[in-house]
Amino acid sequence: MLRICLVALSLAAAPLAAQTPEPRVPESQAEISLSFAPLVKEATPAVVNIYARRVVQSRSPFAGDPLFGNLFRDFGGRPRVQNSLGSGVILSEDGIVVSNYHVVGQATDIRVVLNNGAEYEASVLIGDEEADLAILKLEDAGEMPFLPLRDSDTVEVGELVLAIGNPFGVGQTVSSGIVSGLARSGTATGNARGYFIQTDAPINPGNSGGALIDVKGRLIGVNTSILTRSGGSNGIGFAIPSALVAQFVDQARAGNDDFERPWAGMTGQPVNADISESLGLGLPNGVLIADLHPQSPFAEAGLEVGDVVLDVDGQPVNTPPEMLFRMSVRGLGHVARIRYLHDGAPQEAKVEMIAAPETPPREAVTLDEDAVLPGLALARINPAVGAELNLPLPDDGVVVTDPGPYGTRIGLRPGDVLRAINGRAVEKTGDVGRLLKRAAPRVRIDALRGGGRVSLRFRT
Repeated sequence: MLRICLVALSLAAAPLAAQTPEPRVPESQAEISLSFAPLVKEATPAVVNIYARRVVQSRSPFAGDPLFGNLFRDFGGRPRVQNSLGSGVILSEDGIVVSNYHVVGQATDIRVVLNNGAEYEASVLIGDEEADLAILKLEDAGEMPFLPLRDSDTVEVGELVLAIGNPFGVGQTVSSGIVSGLARSGTATGNARGYFIQTDAPINPGNSGGALIDVKGRLIGVNTSILTRSGGSNGIGFAIPSALVAQFVDQARAGNDDFERPWAGMTGQPVNADISESLGLGLPNGVLIADLHPQSPFAEAGLEVGDVVLDVDGQPVNTPPEMLFRMSVRGLGHVARIRYLHDGAPQEAKVEMIAAPETPPREAVTLDEDAVLPGLALARINPAVGAELNLPLPDDGVVVTDPGPYGTRIGLRPGDVLRAINGRAVEKTGDVGRLLKRAAPRVRIDALRGGGRVSLRFRT
């Protein structure tokens, strides 16, 4: 009885302030295990809902049909409005927002809604479909709440994380989990390719573009996709690392409309056990250089075909997407430190991060209305053109950049490398119009497409 009384007296004597502590971010593991509420309260104002609209041209049901395609080419091709829903993260107090490209890319109307109900119009400053990232600017924004970026290279497997977004449009939602994997490449769905942080924090449709934060409220990644068979979360989600987000913000503030990646000028492949054994290496790691362009900065730095790139700026690379990610994070105009193996011996080199050169000149040509294929746009292949159209090495010859309406009908596609017209070699962009007229009315175009050969025949 005495013990009970003493406890009661002790509680009664406790000061009022100690009974109602001020909310704060949890700092210890013990505090984190009690509640994420203070952290969520601090972070969620910077995570926004995004509503985007774009006008798309619906496809005719007869498109591509050899019999009815031309007869009904205008049937069903009416514009329609397509809506998308996703999330975004405010990164600065002046209203810079990051989201996914598949949420806001090519949108004509973007509306951003904060968790307090405030709405803003937004415009895309820079976007990239391959990285699936877009940087927006809120119009007439005052002082905005924002999340600080943490260097994603410091993230470790097993760290506690929160995913914040707007899944299924139900409203802002928070889910918790851990970082379950790093250096995940080639595993995300859609057009995104590269390097990802993997998490088991539940991510669902509508979470795209939302925040993946650590226990201090810092952004470590932008949620982009899930691995699923049913369409729901199975506990395997992917986030684009904050290091790449930082590069996008820097280029957007510099006034770039498109994201510029450093050009490697090489093709490579992961070193597996068989390759490692054949080269007399130890554990299978690194990227084997399979081909090098003469203008490649790696060739300029002394690397050769058969060398194995081990790391970029001290960060290991085991796949070509990881290597491209590391180069993109380093950024154009900088120098990366490369560690590699040459004849089995470790070497180091400094490689300049450059844009794909425009040498030789692209000599772009668009055929006029009097041509056999009016509107057909062509370019001489150089490193810049090859990078834009994702052409394999070696890159030479004449490539289709836009088939135009008539070229599309006969089956030409962007990226087709023209080799011959009715058996006559295509060497320059200026050759194409002349050779087409000489070949009419029965024309055969021989081209390379994705490494394979195609032959297109038509009558004028």
